[in-house]
Amino acid sequence: MSMTAETAGMTVIPSGAACGAEIRGVDPSQDLPQPVIDAIAEAWRKHLVIYFRGFDLTLDQQLRFAGRFGDLGLRKQAPDGLRERTEGILQTNEYTLLVSNMKVDGKPVGAFGEGDMWFHIDSGYSEKPYKYTFLYAIEIPSKGGNTLFANQYMAYDDLSADMKAKIEGSKALHIHEYKRSERVDLAQDISKVPHWFHPVAVRHPETGKRALFVDRLMTQRIEGLSAEESESVLNQLWDHAENPKYVYEHVWQLKDFVMWDNRCLTHGRTWFSPQENRLLRRCTVEGTPLGG
Repeated sequence: MSMTAETAGMTVIPSGAACGAEIRGVDPSQDLPQPVIDAIAEAWRKHLVIYFRGFDLTLDQQLRFAGRFGDLGLRKQAPDGLRERTEGILQTNEYTLLVSNMKVDGKPVGAFGEGDMWFHIDSGYSEKPYKYTFLYAIEIPSKGGNTLFANQYMAYDDLSADMKAKIEGSKALHIHEYKRSERVDLAQDISKVPHWFHPVAVRHPETGKRALFVDRLMTQRIEGLSAEESESVLNQLWDHAENPKYVYEHVWQLKDFVMWDNRCLTHGRTWFSPQENRLLRRCTVEGTPLGG
């Protein structure tokens, strides 16, 4: 990391896993000078997931900080038939999604809040998946609800030569019904369900590195393969990509602020008790179409 007078107090502490690092000596609630933002971005490119601990962060402060890294992402609107799964009653800001199992008068305050969640890519079902996701912990359970991040640069690099050749130039269908641990049934009419085709292996537009770009929750079919072969290849890729050697597990603490790059990571969530509350505030940065 290049050092300036403004970044002298900043330290980056790697997790020791395949990705992830804590940044200390920087307060994300403040209007930071550009050299500090540049140093954070440099650490982010290296570690893919970075986090700050113990800072009070208002919604406005979170959005201001995220906006230093690109245009804020609008919360995706689910189709009418699926909207009840995503429209929490406290989601009143167009750039914000609340990840929570909490309810007020029997109505969810947010979305995607209960139990475990399969590995996925935020808005991977859209033409322009989010570049970055930012998540702030407002209330967390005493145990579980950890977020698992899988380094897809490493997953791609470690594929066999035969598998790399098989997926080269291929695209896969990503589709989402706003569930946490269940695939979409392709036998139904999917025209009204959000979906898009992306390269099975993308080239990161900033680093130029290749990353596997499939996930267990939303990736449904590889173009050009029979249904049986597609399912076989996807299962091999998922099992490979979720290998613990590629995973950093973030054990949440209150007031954690975690940010990650959706173009080279998948992430999932471990189970936690439905009797305990969990509330995290998410915002994003808009992405661009991804090429292979």
